[in-house]
Amino acid sequence: MKYIALIFSITFICLSAFAQQTLKGNYISGVWVADKGDGTYKNPIINADYSDPDAIRVGNDFYMVASSFDAIPGLPILHSKDLVNWKIIAHALLRQPPFEHFEKTQHGNGVWAPSIRYRNGEFYIYYPDPDFGIYYIKSKNISGDWSAPQLVVAGKGLIDPCPFWDDDGKAYLAYAYAGSRAGIKSVLAIMPLNSEGTKSTSTGIIIYDGHELDPTVEGPKFYKRNGYYYLFAPAGGVSTDWQLVLRSKNIYGPYERKVVMDEGNSKVNGPHQGAWVNTQTGEDWFLHFQDKDAYGRVVHLQPMKWIKDWPVIGVDKNGDGKGEPVLTYKKPNVGKVFPIETPVESDEFGAQKIGLQWQWQANPKATWAFTDVAKGMLKLYTAKIPDEAKNLWDVPNLLMQKFPAEEFMATTKLTFKPNIKLEDEKSGLVIMGRSYANLTVKSKKDGLYLVLGICENADKGKSEQEKEIVKIKSATIYLRVKVLAGAKCKFSFSEDGESFIDVGNTFQATAGQWIGAKMGLFATRETQTNDSGIAEYDWFRVEALK
Repeated sequence: MKYIALIFSITFICLSAFAQQTLKGNYISGVWVADKGDGTYKNPIINADYSDPDAIRVGNDFYMVASSFDAIPGLPILHSKDLVNWKIIAHALLRQPPFEHFEKTQHGNGVWAPSIRYRNGEFYIYYPDPDFGIYYIKSKNISGDWSAPQLVVAGKGLIDPCPFWDDDGKAYLAYAYAGSRAGIKSVLAIMPLNSEGTKSTSTGIIIYDGHELDPTVEGPKFYKRNGYYYLFAPAGGVSTDWQLVLRSKNIYGPYERKVVMDEGNSKVNGPHQGAWVNTQTGEDWFLHFQDKDAYGRVVHLQPMKWIKDWPVIGVDKNGDGKGEPVLTYKKPNVGKVFPIETPVESDEFGAQKIGLQWQWQANPKATWAFTDVAKGMLKLYTAKIPDEAKNLWDVPNLLMQKFPAEEFMATTKLTFKPNIKLEDEKSGLVIMGRSYANLTVKSKKDGLYLVLGICENADKGKSEQEKEIVKIKSATIYLRVKVLAGAKCKFSFSEDGESFIDVGNTFQATAGQWIGAKMGLFATRETQTNDSGIAEYDWFRVEALK
């Protein structure tokens, strides 16, 4: 018994150490760290799909938000002390309205490019839902409770809002149009708001037409400096954009135009859409994304300077006022050096709440999951696949997180306890995108089977193809996926946690709708009865390839 107690104590200490490391915010990824530890950093600063980033500095703290589309919780909030080392601290949107609408999967819909601002002791986030309008939420505590979303202005195709309060207290909203809903795109507009910024007071006015020089101009961020009003906006297309800046002495224009950053001779395609921030020491920096297809839109940090009241973003190698992105650079001067940290990926499931890296594929139900803190595990209860679902693309109870690097390995320990009254319950590991693959444990009359599922063109309603791998001897199994360069995925399993056996051919991960591929867990059944099977996940660990 003493030996058992000793082993238990050691295990508890290890798990507690992991939990404390996460809680203290000094989690360090084993697959991507931007801080090089010598006063420099490398891009991307976050090698994960945080698209359309916006950021602000409040005192000595930097905060970033990003698009979340139909993933819930939504509107992730990240925090940094130095613009290089980031961690997830909260989500501002715990359920997405209209609630019933988002109980079903809504790929590519929901929260598009948001903006975050700080005013009068409160944080504001404005976000667009292209099908319903522009919402705002606010909170006095960045990681606390946020107000319920309220419509600032209703309408289809209104996207990418950014509020601005002028020196006289008047409020305005810059925004763009989604052609898919509004029937027009490539223009930017400004509308007046009430002084609180909660409602529009008049219709918007188009202040820039980008059809000739800047097709697909969108994503404006609104600033004022030296008497000029500035709109920082991307143009050209998601994967090939350039960064545009417009300026005017009058808020409604006319606006002058200048391209301030493009790909140039770098290897960073389409560097654009993001936020201008400055440090306490007076330095200027720009956060933006780069589209990497299956890996999503990752976040870069660029130096920025002002020349003749125009910003230059990145490094201007030609002296023409237009920069190109850097891959490595000196870290921002924020007055001191802070410890290295990265967004959390692994999860020992030892906390009351699921880790902030996890998101559902729709507004969740309470019956989908339970964190059993006493046992240090996540329990997923099998939920019936919707009648209209053609494959997992249409299944809401997928618990997933973003790819954290170009190459990595994810492993989980699963104990599956199916409902003995049912057949065809499944739980396991999934790589999700327009095409997806999963390695699962499936219940049958004569026992549990390991099954590999592949669905090509899931978004087009194609059926998943299953292949039985082996009948497993134990309800406990280890599932693993290795993601190689080019988002090529290889699944394997183990019955002892040591020796892993490869399964199937290499699967090519694909992007989702406006997002990168994701990895995660799920538990489903095909029929309804008065109880569910239970999938117990002991841990989920992301590591370097080995």
